[in-house]
Amino acid sequence: MFTALPDATTQARLHDQAKAEAERLRRAAIQNFGRETVDAFWRGADAVWQRSVQTGQAIAERSAARLKARLARQTRERSTTLSSGV
Repeated sequence: MFTALPDATTQARLHDQAKAEAERLRRAAIQNFGRETVDAFWRGADAVWQRSVQTGQAIAERSAARLKARLARQTRERSTTLSSGV
């Protein structure tokens, strides 16, 4: 049911392999397409990532505001119920 998480050593090795593969692919892309094209791609990718972070932050802030309002409403309802003796 649950997937076992890799231990720290395995995770570090996998991370190192991924970094090495990313660097290899970056060098190949620069060789095949030129540095300007690759740089433009990463600038675009970074812009998309920044927008997704901002969107995620906006969603979290909206959720927090809704939770705060819901808790305030429940507190008001509870205090009304207690003061009316129901």
